[in-house]
Amino acid sequence: MPARGGPPIYVSVDIAAPMDEVWRLTQDTSLHSRWDLRFSTIEPVEDLPGGGRRFRYELRLPGHLLAGTGTTIGEKRRPDGTRTSALRFTTPDRLSPLGDGRGYWRYEPLDGGVRFTTGYDYRPGWGGLVDRLVLRRFIGWLTAWSFDRLRIWAEDGAEPEQWPVRSVLWWWRPERPRAGRCRRSASDGRVMESAPATLDTLEAP
Repeated sequence: MPARGGPPIYVSVDIAAPMDEVWRLTQDTSLHSRWDLRFSTIEPVEDLPGGGRRFRYELRLPGHLLAGTGTTIGEKRRPDGTRTSALRFTTPDRLSPLGDGRGYWRYEPLDGGVRFTTGYDYRPGWGGLVDRLVLRRFIGWLTAWSFDRLRIWAEDGAEPEQWPVRSVLWWWRPERPRAGRCRRSASDGRVMESAPATLDTLEAP
């Protein structure tokens, strides 16, 4: 995918919880939208002939409802013990800051937990300059904050609704979600190059 904007987004967090629990919280669409600020609702639409499924998503913004569609496929059993989930998305909304995009989740087993990682890229909807200077940095922060909110849910059982976005300002609560707990750059510099092979064969949204 040509990137007229900034570099691909990368976020990774270590979660001290069982693999199956992290998989459940992220793969169930009704749960995903509860911890991830990038979505208000996610609804499955249909199963895909080649595996995976198509879904519809919405993001409620002040004065505007952004909607789009996507496709996804997961790998729950891999020889190296990891799991992956590949994603493609698009929206016809000309006001969307994100155009067509693609990405992945990777679940790596750790002693006592899981390393949960994402990498994704998209065509800027508001132009490359705005994307490089402002938007992509904000979306990266939003992803990392959401990942830490997921971590808290998986580790402690504290439901995401206990941590609304305004909790960013709750400086007196050191246990609050913080984007700074996540890694924001790949150690080898490879983000989309590390995507699972399923992303290349995944049906278009």
